[in-house]
Amino acid sequence: MLKLRIYLQFVVSRLLGTGVDTLILWICSTFIFSSYWEVYVLSPIISFEFAVLSNFLCSYFWIWKSRIGRRSTSDFCIRFLMFNLSSGAGFLMKMFFLLIFQKIFGWDVIYCNLAALLISGLFNYFVADMLVFKSRKRVKVESFDSNDC
Repeated sequence: MLKLRIYLQFVVSRLLGTGVDTLILWICSTFIFSSYWEVYVLSPIISFEFAVLSNFLCSYFWIWKSRIGRRSTSDFCIRFLMFNLSSGAGFLMKMFFLLIFQKIFGWDVIYCNLAALLISGLFNYFVADMLVFKSRKRVKVESFDSNDC
């Protein structure tokens, strides 16, 4: 049941991240940039970083908060670095599919991005769950009583 709750929270947070990603992508591709490279490569990179920050904050303070033992600035920064690197791998996967969908179907960048996010989202969940916010096994230590000898 716990995994289902975590996965549902992950989905909700990633929907928020997708909203952030899509909004920033729309702003960049509509108002700021105009060339193919700017619209289909640079705009998704910028919108991705905004979404990564949003997703990490949701993950750290909401989804996997119980897996974080002692909160500190260094723990936050190390986890954010790991999260950003793993998200970077997910981003490369997203970009691959975004460009493939654009070439095959000729869709607008927004539709290509949403379709690619469906694929890369599963990868990101498993990496966050098993690596960045992995569950720490707790060892139960029995007390030793000298009268037991």
